[in-house]
Amino acid sequence: YLLMSKESVQIPPSLASEMTAYDPTSGELRTHYAGFFDPGFGYDPQGWLRGSRAALEVRAHDVPFMVESGQRVCKLTFEHMLEEPEQLYGAGIGSSYQGQEETLGKHFLRPPARDVPMNQEPVDADELPLPGLTGYPG
Repeated sequence: YLLMSKESVQIPPSLASEMTAYDPTSGELRTHYAGFFDPGFGYDPQGWLRGSRAALEVRAHDVPFMVESGQRVCKLTFEHMLEEPEQLYGAGIGSSYQGQEETLGKHFLRPPARDVPMNQEPVDADELPLPGLTGYPG
């Protein structure tokens, strides 16, 4: 499952971060696949961006488990950089996840509305002819 954090994450240029298990003894789920945050993730030197939400890839183990809104499922651990990178994570280098928001997958999107003339009467689907189905038992 893919979840988005409620809180925004802002990693300054002098740090990098990794998502780790909040409680490794819980055993029901794992949330920290691909959970590395580069220096500059959610950071904006001009102050326009106030962090980016983190995407969490969550895998439940073989037991039923429910995640509730606001439940802590991971934590961030930080490491100091030996020096600040020349280029920070962000739009300037084509980073994909800066300022990301949730997006529904294609299976959850509604199909586009069809243009139907205002004067057209609704048609009962059972009354429509089925072309090419001669001899259909019905």
